[in-house]
Amino acid sequence: MDPKLTEVSQLFERFKAAITRKDYDTCTQQLSQLKVMLTGFRSLPPLFEETPNSVHELTLARDIFEHAVLLSVKIEDQDAFERDFFQLKPYYTDARNRLPESPNEYMILGLNLLRLLVQNRIAEFHTELELLTSTALENPCIKHAVELEQSFMEGAYNRVLSAKQNVPNETYGYFMDLLAKTVRDEIAGCSEKAYDYLSINDARQMLLFTSDQELLEYSKEEHPEWEVKDGSVFFQKAKDSAPCKEIPSLQLINQTLSYARELERIV
Repeated sequence: MDPKLTEVSQLFERFKAAITRKDYDTCTQQLSQLKVMLTGFRSLPPLFEETPNSVHELTLARDIFEHAVLLSVKIEDQDAFERDFFQLKPYYTDARNRLPESPNEYMILGLNLLRLLVQNRIAEFHTELELLTSTALENPCIKHAVELEQSFMEGAYNRVLSAKQNVPNETYGYFMDLLAKTVRDEIAGCSEKAYDYLSINDARQMLLFTSDQELLEYSKEEHPEWEVKDGSVFFQKAKDSAPCKEIPSLQLINQTLSYARELERIV
């Protein structure tokens, strides 16, 4: 085996061992070293040169980037997830015919769909779906994300929260927790606009908490402008502090007239 390939393989084994023992500082350092070392392989994207060890190099690089994505979930770093996923993606698309299928592919693709859903990047969510094969769409990891998006769009928030009990992989827990927070923030925003106040019992049911204490902790941490007193949650203070959004009428009129003149000139 090529000495450089052997060196990368050995460091990768130490990297995986560090993940297992949850030594994430060491993992981060070793991952940086691995990425630098991978730049020496001309068989990797975007060059894809044919070398004597190209399949081995591609497979090893794909495994490294898959573990990098999973590490980003463990350390709860969404920015790192996005960077590592985009470095990994060419191995699932451009290098698909050069490599055996990865057992982690659908799980990681499902994780990325969940990330987009959590970040409310719905257009990108559907773009990613369009790129998947019919086989991928039938995979439980992908179907889980699709069903969550449908429930979220329908406003079936109880289904979204209960889905955490049936995740297809334990790594989904981080994004499911974030999605639950997104759902509650959405409900909270709607509640502020629809009501001046709610009883604690009604607010707890509305926000899908199992106890009053959970509601009180959420209110204190996420909405300190809410007032909880006399058995009710008052939203009026939040309404009063919300900035008034005025329509820039003059700017809108000028833009409309400009569009009209351009259309007249075209016709």
